[in-house]
Amino acid sequence: MGFLESVLIIFSLIGIFDTLYISYHASNGKPVKCWFFPERWCKKVQYSKFSRTAGIPNGYLGFILYSGIIILTLFAMFTAMPFWPVATLVIVGFLFAVYFTIIQAFVLKAFCVYCLVSAVNFTVMFIGIIY
Repeated sequence: MGFLESVLIIFSLIGIFDTLYISYHASNGKPVKCWFFPERWCKKVQYSKFSRTAGIPNGYLGFILYSGIIILTLFAMFTAMPFWPVATLVIVGFLFAVYFTIIQAFVLKAFCVYCLVSAVNFTVMFIGIIY
């Protein structure tokens, strides 16, 4: 396994645990534990209209993206499948992460640590695929 594949799998696994936590709380409506930020910030982000895309909780979509990245990375490693589908998912995730980080900073004026973990994950993976 190469360095890039290792980075993609490790950061996707971190993302899966992150999005499972967010998804669990989206499904039961309970507030997430807010680390490093005021509790009201996490609640503001968690319950905002921006916490869903096309009616689907962002945690669910993130879980799908991270899972897809792992699966497609493994296929690219062990079959003749090209790498571009993996890169496409990473780019989509990165663009969503940038968008949601801008929303948190300038619209909500509040941050959620779980969203920022996901943004860091996608940024690392994006840098990995462009180098």
